[in-house]
Amino acid sequence: MPRHDSATGQAAAARSTSRTLSRLLRVAETHVGRGVFARQPLRTGLILAEVGGRILDDHPEDSSYVMELPSGRLLDPAAPLRFVNHSCDPNCELFYWEEDDRESQEDRLWLQTIRPIVAGEELSIDYAWPADAAIPCRCQTPNCRGWIVDPAELHLMPPGSQPDTEC
Repeated sequence: MPRHDSATGQAAAARSTSRTLSRLLRVAETHVGRGVFARQPLRTGLILAEVGGRILDDHPEDSSYVMELPSGRLLDPAAPLRFVNHSCDPNCELFYWEEDDRESQEDRLWLQTIRPIVAGEELSIDYAWPADAAIPCRCQTPNCRGWIVDPAELHLMPPGSQPDTEC
């Protein structure tokens, strides 16, 4: 997961309020459940917001949205960012800040665009799950891996278990 070094950038990103998010994003239904969509064009490198929510020490009963943090703890994200779906060709990424003294804030995740996003486009990230947690992917992108799995671990998927490549 990328790291950012700027305390100034962190302060600016922290000012992103839910009101700002509601001007930029909307939650709507997709072919896989809810998703987050851009209300307006978004430029590359735009830090959308910190992914807020509850920090947990253990997996909750329903861990559908839980994100593992570098510290080993878990983040149960709050809406609307809890509904950012996976794509094998994502337009956003999660990152955590690294302070000037190289101490990272591992329990704070931020969402940033990695390419231009047009109004109406769904925001997505690459979940990059480990092979032992992989599930079939339904992102429908031309370069879909067939699995929600870290690209470096795709070779660990059981032989002959590749899902239909027409995902």
